Amino acid sequence: MSKSKLIAISTAALLLVAGAASAEDLVFNLKNGTNSVLTRFYTSPVGVDKWEEDVFGQDVLNPGETIEITIADGREVCEYDMRFEFSDDSDLDTTTDTQNLCELGDYTIHE
Repeated sequence: MSKSKLIAISTAALLLVAGAASAEDLVFNLKNGTNSVLTRFYTSPVGVDKWEEDVFGQDVLNPGETIEITIADGREVCEYDMRFEFSDDSDLDTTTDTQNLCELGDYTIHE
């Protein structure tokens, strides 16, 4: 096999792997439709017994704001549990929900 043909095959294989990895990323817009600051947002595939790390990290989502969320955990599942935690001065309780993130384009958390 010629060197140029081997390079072409290797490049095609890398592109296929890269394409498959990005196809697994789940992307949606999260809007805070409450009057409270959303301080923490956790996701976890349905059936997993503990929450993954906080998606926001050091950030928060203020009332009325929208953020694009990307879940790139490499899993090939669509059903995720979500957990929303609000600032200490809020009168809102922690809220949970389950959604098919493969089909979700936008999600608004309401009071």
